[in-house]
Amino acid sequence: MWLVWMVPPSCCAEVPALIRDSGAGPSGLVAAKTLLHDVAPGYFNVTIYDAQSRVGGLWPLSKFDTAGLVHPLMVANQSKHTMQFSDLAWDDATPQMPKAWQVGQYLDRYLKRYGGADVRLGHRVVQTELQDGGAWKVQTESDQGPETSLFDYLLVTTGFFGTPIWPDYIPKDAEIPIMHSSKYRDLKALLSRTNGQGGRILVVGGQMSGVEIAGTIATHLSSAANCPGAKPIQNPEKYSIHHVAHRPSWVFPLFTTAKADASAPPFLPCDLPSYNQAVRPQPLENNQGHISVDSAKHLNSVFQFVLGTDQAEFSPNLRLHGDSLEQQPFLAMSSHYADFVRSGLIIPSIGKVTSLSGDTATVSPGNREIGDIAAVVLATGFDPAPSVAFLPADVLGTISYDPSQPSLPTGLAFHGTQHPSLPTLGFIGFYRSPYWGVMEMQARFMAKLWTTPDHSAVLKEALRRDDSISRTLTLRSDPRMSQFPMGDYQWLMQEFAKALEITISDPLEIPPLGNDKSMDIITPARYAYPGVKDAQLVEIKKNLTSTQETAIVGLTKAKFVAHAVFRSLLGEWRLERDLSSRLPSHPSGRFVGTAKFLLREGTTDGREVPEDGDLGMEYLYIEDGDFTASNGMTFRATRRYVWRYDETRDVLSVWFAKTDDNMRADYLFHELEFIVPTENDGKGWKAKASHLCIEDLYDVHYDFLFKAVNLKEFRLGYTVKGPKKDYTIAGVYRRAETLVTL
Repeated sequence: MWLVWMVPPSCCAEVPALIRDSGAGPSGLVAAKTLLHDVAPGYFNVTIYDAQSRVGGLWPLSKFDTAGLVHPLMVANQSKHTMQFSDLAWDDATPQMPKAWQVGQYLDRYLKRYGGADVRLGHRVVQTELQDGGAWKVQTESDQGPETSLFDYLLVTTGFFGTPIWPDYIPKDAEIPIMHSSKYRDLKALLSRTNGQGGRILVVGGQMSGVEIAGTIATHLSSAANCPGAKPIQNPEKYSIHHVAHRPSWVFPLFTTAKADASAPPFLPCDLPSYNQAVRPQPLENNQGHISVDSAKHLNSVFQFVLGTDQAEFSPNLRLHGDSLEQQPFLAMSSHYADFVRSGLIIPSIGKVTSLSGDTATVSPGNREIGDIAAVVLATGFDPAPSVAFLPADVLGTISYDPSQPSLPTGLAFHGTQHPSLPTLGFIGFYRSPYWGVMEMQARFMAKLWTTPDHSAVLKEALRRDDSISRTLTLRSDPRMSQFPMGDYQWLMQEFAKALEITISDPLEIPPLGNDKSMDIITPARYAYPGVKDAQLVEIKKNLTSTQETAIVGLTKAKFVAHAVFRSLLGEWRLERDLSSRLPSHPSGRFVGTAKFLLREGTTDGREVPEDGDLGMEYLYIEDGDFTASNGMTFRATRRYVWRYDETRDVLSVWFAKTDDNMRADYLFHELEFIVPTENDGKGWKAKASHLCIEDLYDVHYDFLFKAVNLKEFRLGYTVKGPKKDYTIAGVYRRAETLVTL
């Protein structure tokens, strides 16, 4: 998938942009649109070369497109308020965190809205040559054969996802199944050669992809073990996940809170609190790249405050404390990873895999062995080398290309966009964490450079002061380099806006957080390009309104609380319940035992299948323990329910289990209605519900006690009244002790 853009000689410029294996992806599409419609309409003709047969790059266009590097059902770890271009709004029905295939459809819609490029699918760029005078000869291959074209400008929008990295210490002809995390789709493919004998699934690699894939596989194992009917694999309960990473990461859920110290914390998509520039001194200074000891201490303390934990409650091997708080923090995103660690399904191990022989891996330090490995998943990242392999050797030398530096392979000026010695070559999105707003800014920057030879005084000064190349080359040998060297999204948006003289729109009208804190959320839509057309302004307004409304309902209503509760229920709880009956026919007593919330894919029992077929996730709830009656008699007691979360309605519900098949849901017990607290009374979030069972009325109430993003305790009680019933039940759920695995 390559991208090339150009203009016929009669139009002053031909602009090529190349993307390998992610051709008409977000970087390329926003660049084409910017050149054709924004900075200098009519100045460029644009040709896009893409090796794939579809647009979208890494992002599949349908939920059935499983051939690429991204699973179509993968949930994005940024919301639609960040994964957007300024002038195309998402559909209102799209969830806050879109799935990969929905991102692909957004990109397809973006191309159709802002067309005009000559999109040549199935064309791979294999070589480029820089001509005297700055033009570029580009050679491509397709089913129609080789082709050579000449362009005035070359724009590289390849991104970092060149080829999956396969470490030298992992044999390619191993006795057990091994795959890269980008190729994982389901348990059947991963465990096809294990015959259901069980064992450890070894996940190699930390940071983002290691945590995400371990959490995904754990979700699939849990679902397979707890689903009704036939199992998708044999003996899913016999498998566990052993995750080896060289250091622990802070694991954030997809919804976090901007008020971590509140007893009833409000929840928002994770990027909205993260991109609140009101909490940072102005003007912004870059907080990524080199991380000093003091900066590391500050950032780690912020992450611990937002999560409300040092993560020891999940596992000692996830705990960040002591000297680790002086190291640059690593961040990962996963809804369920941490609680699967707590339950013991995922076993984290600190170290580095050094070899694999048979079904045994050796881990340093200490040459520890992990045996009984059923399969290996490599979360070892990508080699960006193929993404620039088409460039001439002398050009690669000019941009300081170093294949041994996968995080910083090139030395480029002005935040990864160009090199002064190569005025007809540009780059967009060629860095880790290519947030969409920055890609849009990079496209505007390159278009401005190429269309205005006499730069404004502001742009000249920005170019003069830029130290991106020297900073990048220094970071290559810096042991304190941040996880994402170009990861300060807010600062990058500020720097591009200043250079391009783009004025950020006024902050969205969002209620303050209290304690003199406000919300000034950065989104791409706040950086409209001057002179946009009326139709674009309509889309910009839709984007801003969507973000504003999301923030308001999250901060002032009970929106997303059901999601936060549902996510945090996973695993085992200690349960104590008192029953007080006012009728002699029903004994009073006390129940003491455990309650388990076992995660699985949503089932159809008792409900209609939505149009998109997405039933979300649900829990099989199993409680088991001893009930001691007031007369002293003790007997074993157990019960089952199914707990469901409906993302479209943002509703948490509880369903009775069938008596003849207690793995299945029967009919609705009740839906929880969360109550917005009138004051910070220290009692957490409350919810209520009611259910009429023939002639018996159940009035139900809940209290959910959070510490930041994690549910620590909840209370469930109800009053039952009917012709032959008159009793109250009050139960308290507290987290069971963490399973210690070293």
